[in-house]
Amino acid sequence: QVQLMESGGGLVQTGGSLRLSCEASRSIRSVNHRGWYRQAPGKQRELVARLTRSGSLYADFVKGRFTISVDIAMNTMYLQMNSLEPEDTAVYYCYANIGPFTVEGSAFDVWGQGTLVTVSS
Repeated sequence: QVQLMESGGGLVQTGGSLRLSCEASRSIRSVNHRGWYRQAPGKQRELVARLTRSGSLYADFVKGRFTISVDIAMNTMYLQMNSLEPEDTAVYYCYANIGPFTVEGSAFDVWGQGTLVTVSS
C-alpha cells in the first residue's frame, strides 16, 4: 500500500515561512482528494487545505497565507506556509483519499506520520 511521508517542519519565528512536503512512496492512482490537516496540543485535528479534482479549498484561518500544490511527476504534495503565527503551531499531517480499486471496494484515506511546526512569538 502506498505510504506518505511528510517533511519540512521545524521551528520558525512569527512572520516566517516554511514549506512542508508530502512524498508518496509510489505513484498514486485514483486520487479523489488530498490535503493537509493539523492538530495542535489539546485540540482536535482540523482541515488546513484540500486539493480536489475541481480545485483547492482552504480553512479560513489560513486563507491568503498558505498555498497547497502538487507535483504529480514527483509524487509530492506541498504546503507553502507564509506569515506564520504562534497559533499555527501544530503537527501537520498530509493525506490522500484514494480508490476504490474494486467494484465492491470503497475509497479510503492514507495518512502520513506528521511533521511538527513550531512558531515562536
